[in-house]
Amino acid sequence: MAFPALLDTCVLIPQYLNDTLLTQADAGTFRPLWSCGILEELGRNLPNVADMNPEQVQHRLNRMRRAFPDAEVTGYEALIDGMTNDSKDRHVLAAAVRGNAEVLVTFNLRDFPKAALTPFDITAVHPDEFLLDQLDLYPGVVLGCLEDQVARYTRINGPRSVQELLRPLERAGVPRFADDVRRHLTR
Repeated sequence: MAFPALLDTCVLIPQYLNDTLLTQADAGTFRPLWSCGILEELGRNLPNVADMNPEQVQHRLNRMRRAFPDAEVTGYEALIDGMTNDSKDRHVLAAAVRGNAEVLVTFNLRDFPKAALTPFDITAVHPDEFLLDQLDLYPGVVLGCLEDQVARYTRINGPRSVQELLRPLERAGVPRFADDVRRHLTR
């Protein structure tokens, strides 16, 4: 069984990064986790940062839930007050604990200090680091997933090659991953 990784709201907002993570999860490289609170936060933020209307937001959330019906962690609310990380992200750590996540993937590493994570044997990792680890462990699968993404985008006027996909991934905050994929493509 693939290892469980809780995805914080901030890594689910950028569409191409979201697609990259969830395409790899669909391929079985890891098991994605999130909570109702994370998805609610995602739903509140998408109209502002991704210029999505309410129907588009609901469509995206519904697709995520259908694709990963076991991803949503429940029963974490009672743990929130016991978390010692940044107060606005205690719900995220509580969901990671309840979901038995091994890693918490987030851009907001400072909100999850090691002292708050160690008692639960959880590590907070930047999505760039997380994707680099995935590429090291499963290079063929990860490259195949990127190809699959591009194949889906040709129907919606998106990137037409993996090389083109790497630019929006860099802008989304995973430049080292993009560079490493480029090195794999030139081999």
